[in-house]
Amino acid sequence: MNNTVSKKINSTLKFVYSDNNSLSVIFHDNDLLMGVVGEFNENLKELEKITNTNLYSRGNSILIKSTPEQNEITKNAIQFLANQFINNGSIEKKDIISSIDKFMIEEKVKNQNVSDIIKTPKKSVIPRSERQKEYVRALRQSDIVISAGPAGTGKTFLAVAVGLTMLLDKKIERIILSRPAVEAGERLGFLPGDMKEKVDPYLRPLYDSLYDLFDFEKIQRMIEIGDIEIAPLAFMRGRTLKNSFAILDEAQNATDTQIKMFLTRIGENSKIVINGDPSQIDLPNKNMSGLSRSKKLLGHLKEISVVDFDHSDVVRHPLVSKIVKAYSDQEND
Repeated sequence: MNNTVSKKINSTLKFVYSDNNSLSVIFHDNDLLMGVVGEFNENLKELEKITNTNLYSRGNSILIKSTPEQNEITKNAIQFLANQFINNGSIEKKDIISSIDKFMIEEKVKNQNVSDIIKTPKKSVIPRSERQKEYVRALRQSDIVISAGPAGTGKTFLAVAVGLTMLLDKKIERIILSRPAVEAGERLGFLPGDMKEKVDPYLRPLYDSLYDLFDFEKIQRMIEIGDIEIAPLAFMRGRTLKNSFAILDEAQNATDTQIKMFLTRIGENSKIVINGDPSQIDLPNKNMSGLSRSKKLLGHLKEISVVDFDHSDVVRHPLVSKIVKAYSDQEND
């Protein structure tokens, strides 16, 4: 927040603390108040759900009632939303989620073991659960990491972040990102376009993770010169990966034979990461998936780490965790 905007917000907001665990945010600008509260108090209701606080719009103020810690988090969120409204003239639902994430992350940084933080050129990536910390440590210390769990638990993103820092620190020479295309048979010939056009839609999430961590132009340059290679799993056959950080994403859609093939590509000074979500197998026969078997066969080897995530590790919208848990509970009934 720049000084001009900060001064403007400070001149329009006043904070009054009470003895009964309540905090009033008083607005001197009614348009700003209406913008933060939203039509029919929609923004306030959403903020109330996310922060688990009681919020009341009274006259020219917003009353916050919860614990002192939650009051402070919500106060900071309201400041963030006020800044958003001043800058953009509107507030979207994603801004309300960001208003909490921003300050929760800052709190986590204060209490975080510095060695767990992944510092990339665009941002510092912070593990948000104990399993994510365990996963990041495994990515740095183990030759092979096999992880399984629902979407949104950070498996791919954290692996790409660790790989990128190792590449930039010249600890490896290249990153290889791979995933099964279409399905285990990888019948790409039926798709229109050249090979790049055929496989790009299936590899898009890997590109997205890279662009979130480093400048678009620099990532493109790294791809052009081969420092970063993104390819379907079928392209890995017959190769030996030296000085590389190789990630197989969506491994639940790789067969036992394919996962064995990928793992045995490992060469000198290399790491291999296998990620997948056992609940999203797209193979015609779910028993063909080799992810679970690889965990059972290899988990006892000291050079290999196995990390299992669950719904509590989901770091997307709070509703995603509830959805994942509901489906998991139903499957276990």
